[in-house]
Amino acid sequence: MKITTHSPEETIEFAKKIGSLLVGGEVIAYRGGLGAGKTTFTRGLAIGYGLGDDVTSPTFALVNEYRKEKKRLCHFDMYRISGNADLETTGFYDYMDGENVLAIEWSENIEDALPDNTIYITLNRIDDDTREIEIIGDERFENIGH
Repeated sequence: MKITTHSPEETIEFAKKIGSLLVGGEVIAYRGGLGAGKTTFTRGLAIGYGLGDDVTSPTFALVNEYRKEKKRLCHFDMYRISGNADLETTGFYDYMDGENVLAIEWSENIEDALPDNTIYITLNRIDDDTREIEIIGDERFENIGH
């Protein structure tokens, strides 16, 4: 499924729809370059999942956790991860417990470690405001943009 958004607010609104369908246990792998809108998308995802909008980039922390009651969203930045040994130091595998939602920026760097049922979200920056967003890997989201 593909959709084009024309502002950060539209991107957030679309991501809120995705977030509202999450049940826990999903692994979401973002693809897209710098400034593509991965953190903006995660903000919408968190809102839709019921966790609020206090989402920031995990660039320096490697992982930010957002919680409310039994829900937990773990937002990873794998930009500086270059191998399995680096991945182990993040505690990544400990978060894959079947209950947490994982949202992973720079997922290309850990492609081999992602489970078969990973949901891939590609964000392509068209211009300052416009993003083309493609979602692959889960039929729940096939018609969400229509």
